[in-house]
Amino acid sequence: MLKPLSIRDLQPQLAANRWYWTGLAGAGGADDPGTDLPIYRTGVAHPLMNGVLRVRDMPLDDAVAVARQRLDGSVWAWWVGADSDEGTAEGLMARGAEEIATLPIMALDLDRTVTFEAPGDLRLRTVTDAAETAEYVATYAGPLDITTDLDLVTEREIGSGYLDVVRRAAIIDDHMVGTCTLSLGTDVAALYCIAAHPDHRRRGIATALTLDALRIARNSGRRIATLQSSSEGEPVYRRIGFETVSHYRLFAFGD
Repeated sequence: MLKPLSIRDLQPQLAANRWYWTGLAGAGGADDPGTDLPIYRTGVAHPLMNGVLRVRDMPLDDAVAVARQRLDGSVWAWWVGADSDEGTAEGLMARGAEEIATLPIMALDLDRTVTFEAPGDLRLRTVTDAAETAEYVATYAGPLDITTDLDLVTEREIGSGYLDVVRRAAIIDDHMVGTCTLSLGTDVAALYCIAAHPDHRRRGIATALTLDALRIARNSGRRIATLQSSSEGEPVYRRIGFETVSHYRLFAFGD
């Protein structure tokens, strides 16, 4: 039975994020998301695709040493949120890390509904097979600034270690023009890879995909949905009803 939650219950949202990224790395590529230093490594050359998701109850020098050893040779980031020890951000900067991004953590009570008229020529479908997954990755790669290793990203999507992930694609004229990944592995529904092809932006495709994912999440019995937003996407999610409840700060070491 799913736990009753509110959008102010931050820890379940952070747990959902840890579950998603460690799952994407697959068996052997990540730690259990509930550990004090969950590290994941997909091998894809993008800072979101490899990294540390929190540090808790351990000396930061020890954590940094372990992370550097485990992630050596990859492009990676260190996530700092409310599930990390107090002072982690400052400690990382004191040890030579630079802040590379701040991501709003946004949440929505799924009891809320929004009326929206999607483009008339838009169809939504679930991606299931390998060929469609490759097209799915190619569709979100550009908007998410993933410029290399698309075959490896596809391999990680297909062979991921997580269950209960739904990939929804937007189709116009038999071409995939948008994506949204819905992760249902925890009590909180988490949304990722919300993207629209540059030639089809500002037509409501991302909004239609997001609302579709929220419908599926609502039907699953979940009450709360969460996502981390870019600055460009934040106004879209606010119009839907998401609220910013916290932030992640992402750090990287230059060497």
